[in-house]
Amino acid sequence: MINKRVILPFLLILAVIPLNFLFAHMPQKSSAVAPSSLPSFSHIFVIVLENTEYSDIIGNPSAPYFNSLASTYGLATQYYAIMHPSLPNYMALTGGSTFGIKSDCYLCFKNVTNLTDQIEASGRTWKAYMESMPSPCYIGDSPDGLYAQKHDPFIYYNDIRLNTARCTADVVPFTQFSTDLSNNALPNFAWITPNMCDDAHDCALSVADTWLSQVVPTILNSPAYQNNGLLFITTDEGTTNLGCCTVATGGNVATLVISPLGKSGYQSTIQETHYSLLRTIEDSWGLKRLRNARTSSAMSEFFP
Repeated sequence: MINKRVILPFLLILAVIPLNFLFAHMPQKSSAVAPSSLPSFSHIFVIVLENTEYSDIIGNPSAPYFNSLASTYGLATQYYAIMHPSLPNYMALTGGSTFGIKSDCYLCFKNVTNLTDQIEASGRTWKAYMESMPSPCYIGDSPDGLYAQKHDPFIYYNDIRLNTARCTADVVPFTQFSTDLSNNALPNFAWITPNMCDDAHDCALSVADTWLSQVVPTILNSPAYQNNGLLFITTDEGTTNLGCCTVATGGNVATLVISPLGKSGYQSTIQETHYSLLRTIEDSWGLKRLRNARTSSAMSEFFP
């Protein structure tokens, strides 16, 4: 039986305690990003190739350079693109969602927060280098068909495209890359889209492999990379509907994780997606996770 002589005074005490005192001493949810087990990379590079399934590039004699990188650095063997066709995957990599896009549309611009907004807010710099882009912040496909808007996700974000100064400064032709490289002026985040031939979309895989063999060494030899940098090389989508993780059905694509801080010759069998790559960048730099990156795992297994 409850002793009323004991319980009644206790209730009277509770009645006079201010509610704000009680709430102030209750556990609160934190909105801060949890500490990451990843290194804090000085610079991050991303190169995106086109339409190549894992089984079509790993072990293929037409891609000797790619395979040499795969055997030397980190290789994600169970990495999956989000869907078909191209554009939704590019949006996933930079925005954490496909935003309902299901085609390579031209006018499906989005007024949403994206990775570049996070990067700038953190005090870091970024630039997207687009091979064969006719001029900075170019809208549409190039007349020669080598530059395709669908492979440039940054143009689809209103806060980039409609900000002329920002767009022309940071969404630029790939020719600017060699200038920034030689001037030791590379941004913290450098995105590189090869043109429609050099990305293996319209030309043979061997062409893309040759292009990589010419471009990647310039990155690996740069102070930006050697001073705790990171390079991802992935493919926007595969040629099958293989998928994983409830969010991906765009094919199994080979993804390289290259860093002086990474494990050598390491192959991961963990299921990962484009959202995992995005979260890896966000976690390394202490950024809030965008959309589907929140429920994806960072690719931390590639680092000791």
